[in-house]
Formats: sequence, structure tokens, C-alpha cells
Amino acid sequence: MSNPASNESRKPSEVAPQRLSALARLPVFLDLNGKPVVLAGGAPGAAWKAELLAAAGAHVQIYAEEICEELRALIAQGAAGGSLTHHQRRWSAQDFIGAAIAVGDCEDEAEARAFRDAAHAAGIACNTVDKRETCDFEFGGIVNRSPVVIGISTNGAAPILGQNIRRRIETLLPPSLADWAGWAQAIRRNVMEKLSAGAQRRAFWEIFSDHALGGKKPPGDAQELANLIDEARTGAPKGGRVTLVGAGPGDPELLTLKAVRALQGADVILYDDLVSEDVLELARREATRMMVGKRARGPSCSQKDINELMLKLALQGKNVVRLKSGDPMVFGRAGEEIATLRAGGVPVDVVPGVSAANALAASLGVSLTHRDHAQSVRFVTGHARTGELPADLDWRGLADGVTSLVFYMGGRTGPRIARKLIEAGLAPQTPVIVAWAISRPDQGHRAATLAEIAAAESVNAGGSPVLLCIGEAFALLKESDMPLQHALATK
Repeated sequence: MSNPASNESRKPSEVAPQRLSALARLPVFLDLNGKPVVLAGGAPGAAWKAELLAAAGAHVQIYAEEICEELRALIAQGAAGGSLTHHQRRWSAQDFIGAAIAVGDCEDEAEARAFRDAAHAAGIACNTVDKRETCDFEFGGIVNRSPVVIGISTNGAAPILGQNIRRRIETLLPPSLADWAGWAQAIRRNVMEKLSAGAQRRAFWEIFSDHALGGKKPPGDAQELANLIDEARTGAPKGGRVTLVGAGPGDPELLTLKAVRALQGADVILYDDLVSEDVLELARREATRMMVGKRARGPSCSQKDINELMLKLALQGKNVVRLKSGDPMVFGRAGEEIATLRAGGVPVDVVPGVSAANALAASLGVSLTHRDHAQSVRFVTGHARTGELPADLDWRGLADGVTSLVFYMGGRTGPRIARKLIEAGLAPQTPVIVAWAISRPDQGHRAATLAEIAAAESVNAGGSPVLLCIGEAFALLKESDMPLQHALATK
């Protein structure tokens, strides 16, 4: 006998919408343009509020018998918008009539309560600086890309956290966003006339947003606007691009703002296996990620395949980020990739990154061009395409006692490098720093001499890329507390 339940059909039914979670505060963006605002107090806290309110277009009426120099200078200079008027007396109940809001920098709780009661009697909301019990509303952190304005509040629980959130948002939003938002206001009617409601208009504003958040400049003429409208109407992309981005040696805080914005605007990210997970965490969540790792004596994607993949994706209209460890222009094969892309008609940009040598010098407090020890610095590759030491290096030129040498990828070839330099005349006692995992939590270094490196069989950092730093500029460094296991494997 069959189970009746297995034959039951189910009719479509509407699912109840998910309810909004509780809000600690309601974020409201208040129009104060041309409206009077009461501000009581003349201390620096009142000066900041006066500047903020006037920037929003308010006519700020300041009531205080004495005002600080900061507020006096602000009134003399004038605000970004609105106006500032000082009344050299204490506020009164009559001053609240007709005002939009009231802000009081009150000396004590009793004055704050009186200020609140006067505001409420006039039917307006008030804020009392640093006295939450008598506040109807609070000021949060602000990210200003007007007409785009972002407010941040932690409901007073963690103001420093709010400031850090604001700084993080600031890094993600390009300054040009303000121009894009202003341009949106100017073209909105044109877009509505030329595109039908629904899918076409949404497509346009999606394309618009991608361009705006990508840090590009707003279109400069009607033809560029027409191209965007045509793209939204047909759904056909007008062409992609590739950005070579330097990911730095590992620490995400060493990324430039431009690099973060490029990651946030990417459709596809092609990254090396030396790029840290912390850096990838800053990328756009929706972006497709593809590892195109290249390591000596390990599984690698060929440079030819990487070039062809970038070209293919860009010609499909994708915004491609080629994310490289360190700086793309320092031993990053950027020249080959740029040449391929330009030959294919694909626009390419480069965002520089912090190279490992620079990050190491900063973390160790070493000046690579210390004027008492080194008049120049040279970055040298430790292996050629074959993985061996390059055959055409000018060893006599490199064996210069007043030059800081940094050999990249010099772990396996380190002993041969040291022997070649000694043969070319560099002193065997020349200081050497062997460093690995630059800027990462497991960064370490070991101090040695050129002779000690020459006597070793190899320089090994447990799989991490090794930098060999050679020269008198490194003489003052000592070994780190973290030993480099088997760093100098003797013969």
C-alpha cells in the first residue's frame, strides 16, 4: 500500500517576508538647507558641530557669551554652506521658535535638561554634546562624497570602532564618486527618457555603478553617455580592461588605496599563489577568482597561458585584475603581459605595490641607501627562466662595496651568488641578511656573512621565498630570535 503522503501535491504559496531586525538607532538624513538651527555653546565641541551643520546648508544661530578661537576663526572664514551667526548671549526659549533642530554644548546635566525641555516646548528635536540622556538624536561618523553621504553609528558603544569603520569605508570609495553622483543627478531625466522602465534602466545604473566604484572619471561628453545607454539597451559590453595590481609581500595593510579599489571593482581576479589570503579578503565577493601560480620547481601556469587568459577575458568585456605579489614591475613579468594586452587592443593599467625589499627594509629599520654605507641599491633576480642563476650577470659590477644588493628568489642559488661575488672581489666578511615571509606573521631573518653563505649547500626557508640582502648597510642587524631551521645547509 502506497504512502498517501508521497502523492500529496503542494501549491505555490507566498512566503512571509523576513522581518527587519531591531535597530539601535534609525538612520535619517535630514534636509537642513536654508533652515535655522540653534547651537548653544562656544567651546571646540560646539565649533565642530557648527561647521558640520553649516556644511549641510543650515543657518546656524550660535548662542554663547564667549566663543573659542576655533569657532571665532570659523565664523570669520565662513562655512562650506549655510551661514554662521554669533549672538553674544545665553540662549532663551524664544530662540527655539521656528528652528529645525537644536544642538547644545552644555556645561552640566542641569543645563542639558533645561536645553532639552526648551527644545521640546518648541516642538523640535535636540542633541546635547556628550550627554546621551538628553539627546533625541546623535551625530555619527560621516563619509562625505556628496551628494553621496554615509553615516555610521555604534549607538555610543564603541566610538573608536565607528572611526575605524569610517576609515575602512573611506579607502573603498574613490574621491571621484562625488563627481559620478553629481553627474547622475544631471543625466537622470535623459536616462529615463531613453530607456524603458525595469530591466533597461536597472542595467544602466548597474553599469554606471561599476564605473563609479571602479575609480574612473565620469564621462566627459554626450557620446560617452550614449555609449553607456546603448550598452544598457543591448546588453553588449563595450570592452573590458586589465589592471595589473601589486599585492605587496603579504600584509594587507601595505596595499594602496588604489589597489583596494581595483580589487573591489574586479569581475575576475587572476592571482599568484604567493598572494596572501588576507589580501584576497579585500576583493569583491562576487568576483571570479583564479589562481595562476608560478613557482620554481613546482606546478606552474605557463606565462603564455596566463597572457591568453587575460586577453580572452578582457575581450569578453570583463574587468580583469591580475594580482601579483610585491610590485608588478619588479620581477613580475609585467612587461610580457602588457605587450600581449596592448597587441590585442586591450587597455591596461598598472597599480604599483610595495616590493618585498622595501617592506623588509622598513620592518628591520634599515636604510638601503644609508649614506655612510651605500650610495646605490640594486635589485637582482636570483634565477633565470631556467630556474638557474642568470648566466649574463655583471658580477664585477655587482661586487661594489658601496652598493646594497637585494637578490630576489635567491634561496637555491644563494651559495653560488655568494661565491661569484667573492670571486669578483667583494669581501668575504660582507654582511648578509637572509630573510623570508616578508611582512607576514612568520617573517624572520638571519644575519650571516658572504663567506658563510658561500660555504652552504643551499639557503632554505621552509618553502617561503628568500631574499638575500648583501652590503655594509646591513652590518648593524643581529639575528632574529626566530631561528631559520636548516637555513644554511652545509656541504
